Amino acid sequence: MPIALVLADVDGTLVTHDKVLTEQTRDAVKRLRQRGVRFAITSGRPPRGMRMVNDLLDLDTPIAGFNGGVFTEPGGKVISSRTLAHEAAAKAIDIIRKHQLVAWVYTAEEWYIGDPSGAHVEREAWTVKFEAKVEKDFGPLLNRAVKIVGVSDDLAAVAACEAECRGVLRSAVSAARSQPYYLDVTHPEATKGGVVSYLSRTLQIPPEQIATLGDMPNDVLMFEKSGLSIAMGNASAEVQAQANFVTASNEEEGFAKAVDKFILKGTPAPINVIANA
Repeated sequence: MPIALVLADVDGTLVTHDKVLTEQTRDAVKRLRQRGVRFAITSGRPPRGMRMVNDLLDLDTPIAGFNGGVFTEPGGKVISSRTLAHEAAAKAIDIIRKHQLVAWVYTAEEWYIGDPSGAHVEREAWTVKFEAKVEKDFGPLLNRAVKIVGVSDDLAAVAACEAECRGVLRSAVSAARSQPYYLDVTHPEATKGGVVSYLSRTLQIPPEQIATLGDMPNDVLMFEKSGLSIAMGNASAEVQAQANFVTASNEEEGFAKAVDKFILKGTPAPINVIANA
């Protein structure tokens, strides 16, 4: 079916390794709009960490931060927020520490860490454009936690931690890697597949007319819900195997190339509005 909405991951997909939104990418989004195709973004980042992208693209669709844990209007007003159950959040932190990962906690408004000199803290602050707050005791935060992150450069440990979180916590959380060194633990309905469903309902666009682009295992969840899925060239073979098509990497204008080759190749037909949406 003709594509009426494009939903893109941010890091590793829409921006380069250096977090640059290239002119070619901005022009591709402009061409989508000129053809009547809407555009939206989702990320494991907090919504305030996506403002740079929003400012450059002037979005008119809900922004899905924390993999769908918090939806905001483009101006920043919170539409909805999904917090983790306290018991599940506490157990997730226990499992993360068991595997020798460092835990971070995000609420809808803030990012909390235990060690400001820890691995990836500096780069994360540069990426999201705000600083973390140092908190030695995460206990009082767990009733407000929308995302818990396990961080380590031991990638095998991150993968093992993901498997245990899924096996032990099951339907109480969603656990998926947003980067090889990040394990994101969120509310069970806060997944990128859930973002597809939310945008489908909100914008009254059938999932069959939604295209998704991503590069990480947590993006596979939105591949499964959309009518057209495109993996980036920098994605793992495992992720690429789950998509309909593979484009070039985010360092080789993969997003813009995918828009031209797979989405704007034909003249879009009118949107099939969902009945009783």
